[in-house]
Amino acid sequence: MDDYILEMRSITKTFPGVKALSDVSLAVRRGDVHAICGENGAGKSTLMKVLSGVYPAGSYDGEIVYDGEVQKFGSIRDSEHQGIVIIHQELALVPYLSIAENIFLGNERKGRNGLIDWNKANAEAAALLAEVGLTENPVTPVGTLGVGKQQLVEIAKAISKDVKLLILDEPTAALNDTDSAHLLDLLRRFRDRGITSIIISHKLNEIVAIAQHTTIIRDGKTVETLDMSAPDVDTDRIIRGMVGRDLESYYPDRESHPGEEVLRVEGWTVRHPTQDRLVVDHADFNVRAGEVIGIAGLMGAGRTELAMSIFGRSYGRYEEGRVFVHGREVKARSVSEAIDHGIAYATEDRKKYGLNLIEDIRRNVSAAALSKLSTRGWVNGNEETKIAEDSRRDMNIKAPSVSSIVGKLSGGNQQKVVLSKWLFTDPDVLILDEPTRGIDVGAKYEIYTIINKLVAAGKAVIVISSELPELLGICDRIYTLSAGRITGEQPVREATQESLMKLMTKERELAA
Repeated sequence: MDDYILEMRSITKTFPGVKALSDVSLAVRRGDVHAICGENGAGKSTLMKVLSGVYPAGSYDGEIVYDGEVQKFGSIRDSEHQGIVIIHQELALVPYLSIAENIFLGNERKGRNGLIDWNKANAEAAALLAEVGLTENPVTPVGTLGVGKQQLVEIAKAISKDVKLLILDEPTAALNDTDSAHLLDLLRRFRDRGITSIIISHKLNEIVAIAQHTTIIRDGKTVETLDMSAPDVDTDRIIRGMVGRDLESYYPDRESHPGEEVLRVEGWTVRHPTQDRLVVDHADFNVRAGEVIGIAGLMGAGRTELAMSIFGRSYGRYEEGRVFVHGREVKARSVSEAIDHGIAYATEDRKKYGLNLIEDIRRNVSAAALSKLSTRGWVNGNEETKIAEDSRRDMNIKAPSVSSIVGKLSGGNQQKVVLSKWLFTDPDVLILDEPTRGIDVGAKYEIYTIINKLVAAGKAVIVISSELPELLGICDRIYTLSAGRITGEQPVREATQESLMKLMTKERELAA
């Protein structure tokens, strides 16, 4: 008989008005990397919160068998005591504390008289950091590290708890290719040491590369568990299980008929907000009505800085440059002025900058253009509800009502709320910064369809993405950015990943 470290049997979890999990079962072999896939809102994270004790025993139906024994975890501390550690998509680190303080938070290394032994803590932290491939000093504040390194600090923290079963929820969603590859190599090393891992990810190529088995969940129910060594199992097979159908193409077909120029940027130059260096260096580009242009660049190239500085100078210190909308120069010195001039920007960090997570859908959709709903300073609540209901229907936002709290929605549905908010401003130019980050292939397809509808209506769309296949699949033209400079422009019919990467590294090669 196969040696299973974990069996979750007939798990059912209900929230008010929503059955998140319905009779879900999961069996994980000892020492495996086991993937869980499904569309946003399928119930993946909820299942792992049941396992880890975030949702304690008694709040769900079903049975958890771990290491051969039935478990009833009442809290995260209970599951961690058994060697189960979960790393959530939203990293739970305190930015102002040191690496060592974060690793041992709640599990402090104590010396005499119950006081913390900092020499012992820092020495143990240094050993843990070396184990995950970090060379940082343990006293370094976590907030000074990049996202990739913070992810590794979380894993070092898990190792410090004698982890037997490591759960990672979208561990590479915010990582670049290099950091993602390093993390996957680390999971392989853990597997060789006998540590079992469960990974939730929308990056199906990574799942195919690392997982031994993949369980697919759809609409809160277990669909199937795939043996990844089987010859017919690939990304297309996983997608078919996730969405219940074949996706004929990852990107919907669209005919391109660009019209007049809508936005032109000339010589745009911006300095870092606190450092004496340029983050955008004399950038020139344009976008026309009914056209999607892409901005491609490596991490740190200045893509987000370019977009945010154009959007009401909301990043950095403006040096020089001109922006034209429909041929007329505009000076948008604030976000509200940018909106008035027909420019909208959907941020890459929807949870921090794009949404009010403790508010409902209705308030979020109307937030950027309340003046359109107000009379004599009072917001028309009925009209606000109608607008939000229209958005919920048109965008296919999966929620019981527009009174649903946005923070409780899946990532894909949150992204649709962000788009709804900016579309309500009726922009001429819509800048989308990483619009499909952290969402599943089905939701991505819906976002691409929405983009197609926008350009069909004559809007000008700019898409910033770390995924070159995505830009090649949805754009008409692609600009490349390196070290704050526009290094090239290619029509999609002529562009390849290789040609774009060469342009994206052009300045770096010159600098070297």
